[in-house]
Amino acid sequence: ARGGAAPGIARGVGAPALAKDDARSLPLAPPASGRGAAAPGIARGGAAPASARGAAAPGIARGGAAPASARGVGAPAVAGGGAAPGIARGGAAPGSARGDGAPWRSGTRDLASLLRDAFHLAAFRPYQEAVCRSVASGDDVLLVMPTGAGKSLCYQLPGIARGGTTLVVSPLVALMEDQVAKLLELGFAAARIHAGRDRMESREVCKAYLDGALDFLFIAPERLRVRGFPEMLARRKPSLIAIDEAHCISQWGHDFRPDYRMLGERLPLLMPTPIVALTATATPAVQDDIAAQLRLSNPQRFIHGFRRTNIAVEVLERNPSERTPLVREILTPPGRRPAIVYAPTRKDAEALAKALSPRIRAAAYHAGLSPEVRDRVQTAFINGKYDVVVATTAFGMGIDKADVRTVVHTALPATLEGYYQEIGRAGRDGDPSRAVLLYGFSDTKTHEFFLERDYPPEAQLAQVEKALAKGPLHLAELARKSKVKSEVLEKVLEKLSVHAGVRVDQEGLVHPGDGTLDFREAYARQRAHKVDQLEKMRRYAESSTCRMLGLVRHFGDQHDSGQPCGICDVCDPAACEAQTFRTPTRDDRASLEKILESLNARANAPTVGQLQIELGIDRHELGLLLAALARASVVELRDESFEKDGKTIHYQRVRLTDAEVHMETLRIEDRPEPPPEPARKWRGRKGFRRAKSTTKKRATKGAPRAKRTKRS
Repeated sequence: ARGGAAPGIARGVGAPALAKDDARSLPLAPPASGRGAAAPGIARGGAAPASARGAAAPGIARGGAAPASARGVGAPAVAGGGAAPGIARGGAAPGSARGDGAPWRSGTRDLASLLRDAFHLAAFRPYQEAVCRSVASGDDVLLVMPTGAGKSLCYQLPGIARGGTTLVVSPLVALMEDQVAKLLELGFAAARIHAGRDRMESREVCKAYLDGALDFLFIAPERLRVRGFPEMLARRKPSLIAIDEAHCISQWGHDFRPDYRMLGERLPLLMPTPIVALTATATPAVQDDIAAQLRLSNPQRFIHGFRRTNIAVEVLERNPSERTPLVREILTPPGRRPAIVYAPTRKDAEALAKALSPRIRAAAYHAGLSPEVRDRVQTAFINGKYDVVVATTAFGMGIDKADVRTVVHTALPATLEGYYQEIGRAGRDGDPSRAVLLYGFSDTKTHEFFLERDYPPEAQLAQVEKALAKGPLHLAELARKSKVKSEVLEKVLEKLSVHAGVRVDQEGLVHPGDGTLDFREAYARQRAHKVDQLEKMRRYAESSTCRMLGLVRHFGDQHDSGQPCGICDVCDPAACEAQTFRTPTRDDRASLEKILESLNARANAPTVGQLQIELGIDRHELGLLLAALARASVVELRDESFEKDGKTIHYQRVRLTDAEVHMETLRIEDRPEPPPEPARKWRGRKGFRRAKSTTKKRATKGAPRAKRTKRS
């Protein structure tokens, strides 16, 4: 009988914590009709050829599971009776029947009917239906859709339509917990396994999975490193695999995680099973890398919905000392809250939360706080007890709060992908919202510090490689022989493992790489890519084109109109809440006339640098005047680049349009002149360093040295 335990094995025993022999003695549930029959009424009719990922029944091609077959009876809409620990409400205890409670389990598996009857939704959102039909029919799918656009339904609905268990890989515990809770409320059998779960609860979940008692099993990617766990999953293959936050698998993504890289090695054990990879932020290069790492030969790609029509974006250049008072000013009106404020460091988050607290209910959130404190702050914010959370990038993933009115960044983010994802947490209820970015030159120094920390010098990678030349070593011994500090060694091993320079086994033994790849070249490329991401973010902040259109183009949205948003600081300066503008002064008018006369006399569009040299206008002032002309559509500023000595050089060209000029309607940003930029040199693979000062030192013979004071 399904769910019966092998002699001598207690209920719930057998997953990751057991030895392989014990795990193999668990009962093996038959696959859900071999992934054979699919739900009637789902498009793509006709059976797939035998070479496809799974035979399909008439009515759906390429391998869904038969309705209610193999898994038998359905779970009640609200659980009664005793659920296994870790499954709770809506799940079934291992070894027990799942019940017959939900009418849709014994009825049609048509997507529209399931949407209405099982998910209680009246209609699909834009693009969801096409994605769901492709996934349900057995296609491999790569879905890039912004946060809040309904990606989760694009694996949940097809998963139910296909039958069997949908395996969901997610790197975010908060998101995992939120998704499981929502599925349980809908009456589905859902469970999760991650490091925060009790061992016995995880065993019960594994037993339920093997018994076919789950609709959805969520796992953290690091579970795939646990001995015997991938083999346990392979004993009863899932009917669908969903990879959430799929950009984490790509070394070109903004949030690369080495544990995700293992998916390419582990997933073949679970084949043949269709895969849907989902992410909110993936450029075309990242999309290609995701497909390659997951071994998706010809995935259906859906790249949609990046334009957020209700978010007005403002970008302001401000010195660090001006930012805290400005944030307080922005968030004082109650209508601009709830709000999320992103700070570059933990120290900044704490200080800003304290500065806001006398008048605004604000709290800090960052990875340095205990899990209990983070959970408390997150819950209080969601429930309305805090109006503002000041956080590092550790906050926000998996947070489902629809009424966030404002997102403020107090420093330049590291990537456009991360920036877009963070501002996307505003206005999920569809009401007007605002995203404000405060930046300055000093922000790049913070990013350079993190770059140096995350990408150790190549010499240290070579030291580790040399220490492993005679064979594998344990971590402590490797640190001693390589003479690399333990905190740096962790980063070195992370980078080497990504580029096949080393391999770390399940016992923590570090093995040398197979030598088939030159990790140095790949490492240098990845480091250069990080620098390029920061450069793109900086150019976005300094651009004079529609803010939302710039983001849409960055992600390559396949169906966007290509029109300006009409509400950002470039499109509608008068509506800005944080930024102020002035009308042209007499000196401004004189400079504007010189610019327009020069452009009108030229046959070709000059670069901004050429224009500055010709007219002798201060570069800061020239930037403000060109931005004012661009906002009025009098000129177009076009980003261009070229390669020189292995580096990408970015610049802008200025083109005069046919629009009429009305000086009195121009608006020039009130932007303070930035502090002088210190001389700096890029050392290629070694990063940035300050150039040597050319100023001669004054003779101070006999004078005492000034005392050096530590920074607070």
